[in-house]
Amino acid sequence: MQAVFFDMDGLLVDSERVWLEIETEVMARLGAEWTSEHQLHLVGGSMERTVGYMLAVSGSRESAATVAGWMVAGMVERLSRGVSVMPGAAELLDALRGEGVPVGLVTSSLKEIADAVLKGVGRDRFDVIVTAGDVSRTKPDPEPYLTASRLLGVEPMCCVVLEDSPNGVAAATAAGCAVVAVPSLLAIDSAPGRLVVSSLQDVGVADLRALITV
Repeated sequence: MQAVFFDMDGLLVDSERVWLEIETEVMARLGAEWTSEHQLHLVGGSMERTVGYMLAVSGSRESAATVAGWMVAGMVERLSRGVSVMPGAAELLDALRGEGVPVGLVTSSLKEIADAVLKGVGRDRFDVIVTAGDVSRTKPDPEPYLTASRLLGVEPMCCVVLEDSPNGVAAATAAGCAVVAVPSLLAIDSAPGRLVVSSLQDVGVADLRALITV
């Protein structure tokens, strides 16, 4: 195992509820309602996809740039108050660091949002950080995980990815990485090279190493 990559929203930190709050507020500004069912369409997706969907649902003629600005400002303000790390995430991070395993953060969120989260989690816990602005195609495309692997100089097939969404799992699998899935809002099935657990409390470094079969 040459490296381990953490997703951010819903996997590292409990931020999906924050996304729902901000999306609901922004949709109100657009004169429309937003529900948790709408959010399910966007789990693990990019800001561009989120804004496009919101404009389509609302029928608003507001510009995509303006809506994205509202979203980013709201998320940064809310996350800057503090974030809740998901159960087992900090312990697993510390265990990996203790064994000298390189760790990366790979997220479809924009840098501004990732920075707000990392103020609470600790940027120094990660050897590499890849956000939406670092790639031309976000998850479910494999580019984010291929980029993180390249930056660390490791082989994707020798890396383990921790994800909570089908989009993220698809990206990691397409990149050739082993996957630990911790489903949040959407179900994820077991598959070869994939371990599905209910919490990061259920896995340790040895479990991650066991997924690497090359």
